[in-house]
Amino acid sequence: MNQAHEQHFCELADLADARPQLDEIRHHIHQHPELSYEEAATSQFVADKLEAWGYAVTRNVGGHGLVASLSAGTSKRTVGVRADMDALPIKEQTGLPYASVHDGKMHACGHDGHTTVLLGAAQHLAKTRNFDGTVHLIFQPAEEAGSDSGAERMIADGLFERFPCEAIFGLHNHPGVATGTFGFRAGPLMAACDTVKLRIVGRGGHAARPHLAVDPVVVGSSIVMGLQTIVARNVDPNEAAVVTVGSFRSGFAANVIPEDATLEMSVRSFSPTVRATLEQRIRALVEAQAQAYGATVEIDFIRGYPVLVNSASETEFARQVAEELVGPEKIISPFPPIAGSEDFAFYLQKVPGCFVRLGNGEGQPMLHNARYDFNDDNLTVGAAFWTRLVERFLSQDRA
Repeated sequence: MNQAHEQHFCELADLADARPQLDEIRHHIHQHPELSYEEAATSQFVADKLEAWGYAVTRNVGGHGLVASLSAGTSKRTVGVRADMDALPIKEQTGLPYASVHDGKMHACGHDGHTTVLLGAAQHLAKTRNFDGTVHLIFQPAEEAGSDSGAERMIADGLFERFPCEAIFGLHNHPGVATGTFGFRAGPLMAACDTVKLRIVGRGGHAARPHLAVDPVVVGSSIVMGLQTIVARNVDPNEAAVVTVGSFRSGFAANVIPEDATLEMSVRSFSPTVRATLEQRIRALVEAQAQAYGATVEIDFIRGYPVLVNSASETEFARQVAEELVGPEKIISPFPPIAGSEDFAFYLQKVPGCFVRLGNGEGQPMLHNARYDFNDDNLTVGAAFWTRLVERFLSQDRA
Protein backbone atom coordinates (compact mmCIF):
# COMPACT_ATOMS: atom_id res chain seq x y z
CA MET A 1 0.00 0.00 0.00
CA ASN A 2 2.90 2.38 0.66
CA GLN A 3 3.87 2.25 -3.00
CA ALA A 4 0.59 4.01 -3.85
CA HIS A 5 2.00 7.23 -2.43
CA GLU A 6 5.00 7.09 -4.76
CA GLN A 7 2.76 7.57 -7.79
CA HIS A 8 0.48 10.46 -8.52
CA PHE A 9 -3.16 9.66 -8.06
CA CYS A 10 -6.03 12.09 -8.37
CA GLU A 11 -6.20 14.96 -5.88
CA LEU A 12 -9.06 17.35 -5.16
CA ALA A 13 -7.26 20.12 -7.02
CA ASP A 14 -7.22 18.04 -10.20
CA LEU A 15 -11.03 18.38 -10.48
CA ALA A 16 -11.30 22.05 -9.50
CA ASP A 17 -11.54 23.30 -13.11
CA ALA A 18 -14.37 20.84 -13.79
CA ARG A 19 -16.69 22.38 -11.20
CA PRO A 20 -18.64 24.75 -13.51
CA GLN A 21 -19.30 21.96 -16.01
CA LEU A 22 -20.37 19.56 -13.27
CA ASP A 23 -22.72 22.17 -11.81
CA GLU A 24 -24.30 22.59 -15.23
CA ILE A 25 -24.71 18.84 -15.73
CA ARG A 26 -26.20 18.30 -12.28
CA HIS A 27 -28.65 21.19 -12.63
CA HIS A 28 -29.80 19.88 -16.03
CA ILE A 29 -30.49 16.43 -14.62
CA HIS A 30 -32.19 17.91 -11.56
CA GLN A 31 -34.43 20.05 -13.74
CA HIS A 32 -35.52 17.06 -15.85
CA PRO A 33 -36.24 14.23 -13.38
CA GLU A 34 -37.56 10.87 -14.52
CA LEU A 35 -39.14 8.22 -12.30
CA SER A 36 -38.11 4.58 -12.06
CA TYR A 37 -38.38 2.72 -15.39
CA GLU A 38 -38.84 6.07 -17.23
CA GLU A 39 -35.22 7.29 -17.40
CA ALA A 40 -34.96 7.34 -21.21
CA ALA A 41 -33.91 10.99 -21.60
CA THR A 42 -31.50 10.86 -18.65
CA SER A 43 -29.93 7.69 -20.04
CA GLN A 44 -29.54 9.30 -23.46
CA PHE A 45 -28.01 12.44 -21.94
CA VAL A 46 -25.47 10.42 -19.95
CA ALA A 47 -24.62 8.04 -22.81
CA ASP A 48 -23.98 10.87 -25.25
CA LYS A 49 -21.42 12.44 -22.92
CA LEU A 50 -19.67 9.15 -22.22
CA GLU A 51 -19.38 8.30 -25.91
CA ALA A 52 -17.98 11.77 -26.63
CA TRP A 53 -15.27 11.09 -24.04
CA GLY A 54 -14.26 7.80 -25.70
CA TYR A 55 -16.13 5.17 -23.68
CA ALA A 56 -17.62 2.05 -25.18
CA VAL A 57 -21.23 2.48 -24.03
CA THR A 58 -23.68 -0.39 -23.85
CA ARG A 59 -27.26 0.86 -23.62
CA ASN A 60 -30.50 -0.74 -22.48
CA VAL A 61 -28.95 -3.03 -19.89
CA GLY A 62 -31.84 -4.12 -17.69
CA GLY A 63 -34.04 -1.32 -19.03
CA HIS A 64 -32.57 2.17 -19.30
CA GLY A 65 -29.30 1.08 -17.69
CA LEU A 66 -25.92 1.93 -19.18
CA VAL A 67 -22.47 0.44 -18.82
CA ALA A 68 -19.56 2.58 -20.00
CA SER A 69 -16.28 0.71 -20.35
CA LEU A 70 -12.77 2.09 -20.71
CA SER A 71 -9.46 0.23 -20.82
CA ALA A 72 -5.88 1.42 -20.40
CA GLY A 73 -2.57 -0.40 -20.19
CA THR A 74 -2.29 -4.17 -20.51
CA SER A 75 -3.77 -5.54 -17.28
CA LYS A 76 -6.82 -7.81 -17.36
CA ARG A 77 -8.01 -6.51 -14.01
CA THR A 78 -11.46 -4.90 -13.77
CA VAL A 79 -13.48 -2.74 -11.38
CA GLY A 80 -17.04 -1.42 -11.40
CA VAL A 81 -18.47 1.84 -10.08
CA ARG A 82 -22.22 2.46 -9.98
CA ALA A 83 -24.46 5.54 -9.87
CA ASP A 84 -28.28 5.62 -9.82
CA MET A 85 -30.33 7.89 -12.11
CA ASP A 86 -34.03 7.84 -11.13
CA ALA A 87 -36.10 10.47 -9.33
CA LEU A 88 -39.08 10.37 -6.94
CA PRO A 89 -42.82 11.18 -7.24
CA ILE A 90 -42.56 14.29 -5.04
CA LYS A 91 -43.63 17.86 -5.83
CA GLU A 92 -40.52 20.00 -5.46
CA GLN A 93 -40.60 22.92 -3.01
CA THR A 94 -37.01 24.17 -3.19
CA GLY A 95 -37.66 27.35 -5.21
CA LEU A 96 -34.34 26.81 -6.98
CA PRO A 97 -33.75 28.35 -10.42
CA TYR A 98 -33.09 24.82 -11.71
CA ALA A 99 -36.09 23.22 -9.96
CA SER A 100 -37.93 20.39 -11.65
CA VAL A 101 -39.93 21.29 -14.74
CA HIS A 102 -41.93 18.07 -14.36
CA ASP A 103 -44.69 18.65 -11.83
CA GLY A 104 -44.84 15.98 -9.15
CA LYS A 105 -41.38 14.61 -9.94
CA MET A 106 -38.07 15.63 -8.37
CA HIS A 107 -34.60 14.44 -7.51
CA ALA A 108 -35.27 14.30 -3.78
CA CYS A 109 -32.65 11.63 -3.07
CA GLY A 110 -29.63 13.07 -4.87
CA HIS A 111 -29.39 10.65 -7.75
CA ASP A 112 -28.79 13.66 -9.99
CA GLY A 113 -25.67 14.30 -7.89
CA HIS A 114 -24.58 10.66 -7.88
CA THR A 115 -24.82 10.52 -11.68
CA THR A 116 -22.94 13.79 -12.09
CA VAL A 117 -20.19 12.73 -9.69
CA LEU A 118 -19.57 9.57 -11.71
CA LEU A 119 -19.65 11.55 -14.96
CA GLY A 120 -17.01 13.87 -13.51
CA ALA A 121 -14.81 10.89 -12.72
CA ALA A 122 -15.51 9.40 -16.15
CA GLN A 123 -14.29 12.50 -17.94
CA HIS A 124 -11.13 12.75 -15.85
CA LEU A 125 -10.31 9.05 -16.21
CA ALA A 126 -10.75 9.30 -19.97
CA LYS A 127 -8.47 12.32 -20.11
CA THR A 128 -5.65 10.97 -17.91
CA ARG A 129 -5.96 7.18 -18.33
CA ASN A 130 -3.80 6.80 -15.24
CA PHE A 131 -4.78 3.18 -14.61
CA ASP A 132 -3.95 -0.30 -15.85
CA GLY A 133 -6.99 -2.44 -16.63
CA THR A 134 -10.68 -1.89 -17.39
CA VAL A 135 -13.22 0.21 -15.54
CA HIS A 136 -16.96 -0.37 -15.98
CA LEU A 137 -19.08 2.63 -15.03
CA ILE A 138 -22.63 1.47 -14.27
CA PHE A 139 -25.45 4.01 -14.57
CA GLN A 140 -28.46 2.29 -13.06
CA PRO A 141 -32.19 3.00 -13.39
CA ALA A 142 -35.00 2.28 -10.92
CA GLU A 143 -33.18 2.22 -7.59
CA GLU A 144 -36.28 3.72 -5.95
CA ALA A 145 -38.57 0.96 -7.25
CA GLY A 146 -38.57 -1.03 -4.01
CA SER A 147 -38.87 -4.36 -5.82
CA ASP A 148 -37.95 -5.58 -9.30
CA SER A 149 -35.41 -2.78 -9.18
CA GLY A 150 -32.78 -1.58 -11.61
CA ALA A 151 -30.02 -3.55 -9.91
CA GLU A 152 -32.03 -6.77 -10.11
CA ARG A 153 -32.87 -6.15 -13.76
CA MET A 154 -29.28 -5.32 -14.74
CA ILE A 155 -27.98 -8.43 -13.00
CA ALA A 156 -30.65 -10.56 -14.70
CA ASP A 157 -29.57 -9.02 -18.02
CA GLY A 158 -26.10 -10.50 -17.52
CA LEU A 159 -24.35 -7.46 -16.02
CA PHE A 160 -21.46 -9.31 -14.41
CA GLU A 161 -21.16 -11.93 -17.15
CA ARG A 162 -20.97 -9.24 -19.85
CA PHE A 163 -18.92 -6.77 -17.78
CA PRO A 164 -16.89 -8.75 -15.22
CA CYS A 165 -15.94 -6.81 -12.09
CA GLU A 166 -13.46 -7.96 -9.46
CA ALA A 167 -15.13 -5.52 -7.08
CA ILE A 168 -17.91 -2.95 -7.23
CA PHE A 169 -18.31 0.38 -5.45
CA GLY A 170 -21.21 2.77 -4.97
CA LEU A 171 -21.95 6.00 -3.14
CA HIS A 172 -24.89 7.81 -1.55
CA ASN A 173 -25.06 11.29 -0.09
CA HIS A 174 -25.99 11.61 3.58
CA PRO A 175 -27.73 14.75 4.91
CA GLY A 176 -26.88 15.53 8.53
CA VAL A 177 -23.16 14.85 8.07
CA ALA A 178 -20.70 17.60 7.11
CA THR A 179 -20.18 18.09 3.39
CA GLY A 180 -17.20 16.20 2.01
CA THR A 181 -17.07 13.75 4.93
CA PHE A 182 -16.95 10.06 3.98
CA GLY A 183 -18.53 7.24 5.99
CA PHE A 184 -17.48 3.57 5.88
CA ARG A 185 -18.73 0.43 7.57
CA ALA A 186 -17.70 -3.15 6.86
CA GLY A 187 -20.44 -5.75 7.19
CA PRO A 188 -24.14 -4.85 7.36
CA LEU A 189 -24.58 -1.14 6.61
CA MET A 190 -28.18 -0.79 5.39
CA ALA A 191 -31.29 -2.73 6.29
CA ALA A 192 -33.34 -5.24 4.37
CA CYS A 193 -36.76 -3.80 3.61
CA ASP A 194 -39.93 -5.82 3.16
CA THR A 195 -43.48 -4.57 2.61
CA VAL A 196 -46.54 -6.31 4.06
CA LYS A 197 -50.06 -5.64 2.82
CA LEU A 198 -53.04 -6.93 4.80
CA ARG A 199 -56.71 -7.11 3.86
CA ILE A 200 -58.90 -7.83 6.88
CA VAL A 201 -62.31 -9.16 5.90
CA GLY A 202 -65.05 -8.78 8.50
CA ARG A 203 -68.80 -8.40 8.15
CA GLY A 204 -70.26 -4.99 7.50
CA GLY A 205 -73.30 -3.61 9.25
CA HIS A 206 -75.02 -0.72 10.98
CA ALA A 207 -72.98 1.23 13.51
CA ALA A 208 -75.87 0.95 15.97
CA ARG A 209 -75.86 -2.87 15.79
CA PRO A 210 -72.19 -3.87 16.18
CA HIS A 211 -73.16 -7.27 17.61
CA LEU A 212 -74.44 -8.26 14.18
CA ALA A 213 -71.19 -7.32 12.44
CA VAL A 214 -67.50 -8.19 12.58
CA ASP A 215 -65.74 -4.83 12.73
CA PRO A 216 -62.50 -4.83 10.67
CA VAL A 217 -61.49 -1.50 12.20
CA VAL A 218 -61.34 -3.09 15.66
CA VAL A 219 -59.50 -6.10 14.25
CA GLY A 220 -57.01 -3.85 12.46
CA SER A 221 -56.47 -1.74 15.56
CA SER A 222 -55.72 -4.84 17.59
CA ILE A 223 -53.28 -6.02 14.94
CA VAL A 224 -51.48 -2.66 14.93
CA MET A 225 -51.00 -2.81 18.70
CA GLY A 226 -49.98 -6.46 18.62
CA LEU A 227 -47.35 -5.80 15.99
CA GLN A 228 -45.58 -3.45 18.40
CA THR A 229 -44.61 -6.44 20.54
CA ILE A 230 -42.71 -8.29 17.81
CA VAL A 231 -39.50 -6.27 17.93
CA ALA A 232 -39.79 -5.78 21.69
CA ARG A 233 -40.43 -9.43 22.54
CA ASN A 234 -39.33 -11.62 19.62
CA VAL A 235 -36.08 -9.99 18.44
CA ASP A 236 -32.80 -10.24 20.34
CA PRO A 237 -32.22 -6.86 22.05
CA ASN A 238 -28.72 -6.86 20.54
CA GLU A 239 -30.23 -6.89 17.05
CA ALA A 240 -32.01 -4.05 15.24
CA ALA A 241 -35.40 -4.24 13.55
CA VAL A 242 -38.34 -2.00 12.67
CA VAL A 243 -42.01 -2.80 12.06
CA THR A 244 -43.96 0.30 11.04
CA VAL A 245 -47.61 0.41 9.97
CA GLY A 246 -47.73 3.32 7.55
CA SER A 247 -51.23 2.94 6.15
CA PHE A 248 -54.59 1.94 7.68
CA ARG A 249 -57.69 2.45 5.54
CA SER A 250 -61.27 1.43 6.17
CA GLY A 251 -64.81 2.74 5.80
CA PHE A 252 -66.40 5.90 4.47
CA ALA A 253 -69.16 6.84 6.90
CA ALA A 254 -69.49 7.31 10.67
CA ASN A 255 -72.64 5.18 10.93
CA VAL A 256 -71.42 2.20 8.87
CA ILE A 257 -69.25 -0.68 10.00
CA PRO A 258 -67.23 -1.45 6.87
CA GLU A 259 -66.78 -4.83 5.28
CA ASP A 260 -62.98 -4.75 5.21
CA ALA A 261 -59.85 -2.82 6.13
CA THR A 262 -56.38 -2.64 4.61
CA LEU A 263 -53.07 -2.14 6.36
CA GLU A 264 -49.61 -1.67 4.87
CA MET A 265 -46.38 -1.89 6.81
CA SER A 266 -42.65 -1.52 6.30
CA VAL A 267 -40.38 -4.14 7.89
CA ARG A 268 -36.64 -3.52 8.32
CA SER A 269 -33.88 -5.83 9.54
CA PHE A 270 -30.11 -6.27 9.45
CA SER A 271 -29.69 -10.06 9.35
CA PRO A 272 -31.31 -12.95 7.45
CA THR A 273 -32.19 -14.63 10.76
CA VAL A 274 -34.05 -11.60 12.10
CA ARG A 275 -35.70 -11.08 8.73
CA ALA A 276 -37.08 -14.62 8.80
CA THR A 277 -38.22 -14.22 12.41
CA LEU A 278 -40.10 -11.03 11.58
CA GLU A 279 -41.97 -12.66 8.70
CA GLN A 280 -42.89 -15.71 10.77
CA ARG A 281 -44.12 -13.67 13.73
CA ILE A 282 -46.03 -11.14 11.61
CA ARG A 283 -47.89 -13.90 9.81
CA ALA A 284 -48.70 -15.80 13.01
CA LEU A 285 -49.78 -12.75 14.98
CA VAL A 286 -51.94 -11.29 12.22
CA GLU A 287 -53.74 -14.56 11.54
CA ALA A 288 -54.33 -15.23 15.25
CA GLN A 289 -55.64 -11.72 15.92
CA ALA A 290 -58.05 -11.90 12.99
CA GLN A 291 -59.30 -15.32 14.04
CA ALA A 292 -59.83 -14.15 17.61
CA TYR A 293 -62.32 -11.54 16.37
CA GLY A 294 -64.05 -13.80 13.87
CA ALA A 295 -62.47 -12.14 10.82
CA THR A 296 -60.24 -13.47 8.07
CA VAL A 297 -57.11 -11.87 6.69
CA GLU A 298 -55.23 -11.94 3.38
CA ILE A 299 -51.46 -11.41 3.72
CA ASP A 300 -49.22 -10.25 0.90
CA PHE A 301 -45.62 -10.35 2.15
CA ILE A 302 -43.46 -8.64 -0.47
CA ARG A 303 -39.72 -9.23 -0.22
CA GLY A 304 -37.80 -6.06 -0.98
CA TYR A 305 -34.09 -5.27 -0.92
CA PRO A 306 -31.79 -7.51 1.14
CA VAL A 307 -29.35 -6.37 3.80
CA LEU A 308 -26.51 -4.39 2.26
CA VAL A 309 -23.28 -6.06 3.40
CA ASN A 310 -19.95 -4.40 2.61
CA SER A 311 -16.95 -6.70 2.27
CA ALA A 312 -14.14 -5.99 4.70
CA SER A 313 -11.15 -5.68 2.35
CA GLU A 314 -12.92 -3.47 -0.21
CA THR A 315 -14.29 -1.24 2.57
CA GLU A 316 -10.83 -0.80 4.05
CA PHE A 317 -9.42 -0.07 0.60
CA ALA A 318 -12.08 2.58 -0.11
CA ARG A 319 -11.51 4.11 3.33
CA GLN A 320 -7.77 4.41 2.66
CA VAL A 321 -8.47 6.10 -0.70
CA ALA A 322 -10.81 8.63 0.94
CA GLU A 323 -8.37 9.32 3.77
CA GLU A 324 -5.59 9.98 1.26
CA LEU A 325 -7.91 12.38 -0.57
CA VAL A 326 -9.54 14.39 2.24
CA GLY A 327 -7.58 13.53 5.39
CA PRO A 328 -8.52 11.44 8.46
CA GLU A 329 -10.54 14.28 10.00
CA LYS A 330 -13.16 13.83 7.27
CA ILE A 331 -13.56 10.08 7.71
CA ILE A 332 -16.21 8.38 9.86
CA SER A 333 -15.38 4.73 10.37
CA PRO A 334 -17.28 2.76 11.42
CA PHE A 335 -20.32 4.65 10.17
CA PRO A 336 -23.49 3.77 12.12
CA PRO A 337 -25.95 1.31 10.54
CA ILE A 338 -28.75 2.85 8.47
CA ALA A 339 -32.35 1.61 8.61
CA GLY A 340 -32.90 2.72 5.01
CA SER A 341 -32.47 0.26 2.17
CA GLU A 342 -30.56 0.16 -1.13
CA ASP A 343 -30.67 -2.17 -4.12
CA PHE A 344 -26.87 -1.92 -4.32
CA ALA A 345 -27.18 -4.84 -1.89
CA PHE A 346 -27.98 -7.13 -4.84
CA TYR A 347 -24.61 -6.32 -6.46
CA LEU A 348 -22.82 -7.13 -3.20
CA GLN A 349 -24.45 -10.56 -3.16
CA LYS A 350 -22.64 -11.28 -6.45
CA VAL A 351 -19.38 -9.32 -6.20
CA PRO A 352 -17.35 -8.03 -3.23
CA GLY A 353 -17.43 -4.28 -2.77
CA CYS A 354 -18.31 -1.27 -0.69
CA PHE A 355 -21.16 1.23 -0.52
CA VAL A 356 -19.95 4.60 0.75
CA ARG A 357 -21.78 7.49 2.44
CA LEU A 358 -20.82 11.10 1.61
CA GLY A 359 -22.03 13.90 3.89
CA ASN A 360 -24.45 16.32 2.23
CA GLY A 361 -24.25 18.99 4.93
CA GLU A 362 -25.36 19.48 8.51
CA GLY A 363 -28.80 20.96 9.08
CA GLN A 364 -29.91 20.16 5.52
CA PRO A 365 -33.29 18.65 4.53
CA MET A 366 -33.42 14.89 4.73
CA LEU A 367 -33.66 12.55 1.76
CA HIS A 368 -37.11 12.20 0.13
CA ASN A 369 -38.02 15.69 1.34
CA ALA A 370 -39.63 18.21 -1.04
CA ARG A 371 -36.99 20.81 0.00
CA TYR A 372 -33.97 18.53 -0.42
CA ASP A 373 -31.15 19.37 -2.84
CA PHE A 374 -27.83 17.66 -3.51
CA ASN A 375 -24.91 19.77 -2.30
CA ASP A 376 -22.87 20.87 -5.33
CA ASP A 377 -19.75 21.19 -3.16
CA ASN A 378 -19.66 17.38 -3.25
CA LEU A 379 -19.43 17.17 -7.03
CA THR A 380 -15.68 17.55 -7.33
CA VAL A 381 -15.05 15.72 -4.03
CA GLY A 382 -17.02 12.70 -5.21
CA ALA A 383 -15.54 12.79 -8.71
CA ALA A 384 -12.01 12.96 -7.33
CA PHE A 385 -12.78 10.07 -4.96
CA TRP A 386 -14.05 7.81 -7.75
CA THR A 387 -11.12 8.76 -9.98
CA ARG A 388 -8.54 8.04 -7.31
CA LEU A 389 -10.27 4.80 -6.31
CA VAL A 390 -10.19 3.48 -9.89
CA GLU A 391 -6.57 4.59 -10.33
CA ARG A 392 -5.53 2.93 -7.08
CA PHE A 393 -7.52 -0.24 -7.68
CA LEU A 394 -6.12 -0.61 -11.19
CA SER A 395 -2.63 0.64 -10.44
CA GLN A 396 0.39 -1.33 -11.65
CA ASP A 397 1.45 -1.79 -8.02
CA ARG A 398 -1.68 -3.88 -7.39
CA ALA A 399 -1.36 -6.01 -10.55
